[in-house]
Amino acid sequence: MEKVVIIGSGCAGLTAALYAARANLRPLVITGRQPGGLLTTTTVVENYPGFPEGIDGHELMTRMQKQAERFGARIRSGSVEAVDLSSQPFGLTVEGEEVRSETIIIATGASHRHLGLKSEHLLENKGVTYCATCDGALPLFRNQPLVVVGGGDSACEEAMYLTRFGSVVHLVHRRDSLRASRIMSDRTLAHPKIKPIWDSEVTEVLDVKKDAVTGVRLKNVKTHAKSLVDCAGVFVAIGHLPNTQLFKGVIDMDESGYIIPKRGTATNVDGVFVAGDCADRVYRQAVTAAGQGCAAAIESEHYLAARNE
Repeated sequence: MEKVVIIGSGCAGLTAALYAARANLRPLVITGRQPGGLLTTTTVVENYPGFPEGIDGHELMTRMQKQAERFGARIRSGSVEAVDLSSQPFGLTVEGEEVRSETIIIATGASHRHLGLKSEHLLENKGVTYCATCDGALPLFRNQPLVVVGGGDSACEEAMYLTRFGSVVHLVHRRDSLRASRIMSDRTLAHPKIKPIWDSEVTEVLDVKKDAVTGVRLKNVKTHAKSLVDCAGVFVAIGHLPNTQLFKGVIDMDESGYIIPKRGTATNVDGVFVAGDCADRVYRQAVTAAGQGCAAAIESEHYLAARNE
């Protein structure tokens, strides 16, 4: 029987693990399909407090895990396949094995949003990717024209990173200005290798017949004019979807699938708490996720103390 099971191992999950471990609750962390969360796909994290020179995202998450383990947190690789929140202790199925716990902290984060094109799906890992950090240095992208789709901080970061490898980076955005922060927008638009394509959307990734990316078809959302851009890679950076399908119909969510806390980090199910990007559709920053993880751990500790009394 566990006291605290944390589902997810990103900033929220590992911070929750640190605080729960320091409260002698010996939390069990289930890593999920992407150990360390999306931050592990980022090169330099410049806005996490305490690292004035920035820090590699993977290194930051590795340090967080080691810190949590130092105080007694246990890390288990694998994914939660099913949950039973109908009665306490709660039941979880982890890679076919049942785990029981008095409390659960949901820190499942979010996943990359896709364009929804058939050609995108067919050419995934053949020139279509969702992580410049992971794939940008591959030989097929070097000294080739590349396309980044999106207009937020993530898209700008992807475009900036790809300037190290591509001959030119076309930044395709549906609007006529970037949604990214001012400093990131200015830095991106000032780079000589980055060429913005405004008011446009990708309608097809070419070429499925060649089983490799050779370009994209675009449509201007205002004029409906069509165009073709040659490229060797398409990097999609249009946002994220919360990883909350496991709790649908049981935990209260909004129309987009983000979990809605009842109070603080508590959900509508007593003993179940939430933290991080699976509940945060506004800020979605590493530091806010960590703060929510801290709060969820403290609230789970108070919940357990009250039950024991």
